[in-house]
Amino acid sequence: MSLLAVQGGATGTGSVTLLAPSTNATQTLTLPDATGTVVSTGSTGVVTPAMLTQPLTSGTAQASTSGTSIDFTGIPSWVKRITVMFNGVSTSGTSIPIVQLGYSSGITIAGYNGTTAYIAGTPGISSVTTGIGLGANASANYSRYGSMSLVNVSGATWIGSYLGGITGATEMGIGGGGITLAGTLDRIRITTVNGTDTFDAGSINILWE
Repeated sequence: MSLLAVQGGATGTGSVTLLAPSTNATQTLTLPDATGTVVSTGSTGVVTPAMLTQPLTSGTAQASTSGTSIDFTGIPSWVKRITVMFNGVSTSGTSIPIVQLGYSSGITIAGYNGTTAYIAGTPGISSVTTGIGLGANASANYSRYGSMSLVNVSGATWIGSYLGGITGATEMGIGGGGITLAGTLDRIRITTVNGTDTFDAGSINILWE
């Protein structure tokens, strides 16, 4: 039989009471097999990342130097926000880079709502239905530095927004859009609208929480 020992402080005069609710079901509360502090709704101390079961987690950076798409998979089902980071990302052509979301059946490549634009002397804007765009203007000599935030609204509905700068042009790229997936998100893909331009510089990584 497992025993639970409740010991007061050496100079304490009070006691700790474990109160079971009036329930008609069999409930199980599992304590961690580790030394630490249990946090309650009445706690006034600082909650540290080590005390959380779902902390901010970094993926593994991938070089965006080849291929027509870059995938990040294995995203946990509890994730509510993902940050995609672009460090000097370049492609071989003029097709707009996009981020696509997916679940266990694969990447969703249609049905997105949103637009993407660039801010320069003469701004431009484009509608994108195959993903969430990184700016409405593209060129083989552009390198992109920025990030996209993907946020879970509810269920399998996600919205995303992008803001980033460009070397190779005096402009900025912006974008926003959303999609309701047919399953729980567990992967994302970075590609281009035409799906055939190749990546040739930079790196990409993600954070989730």
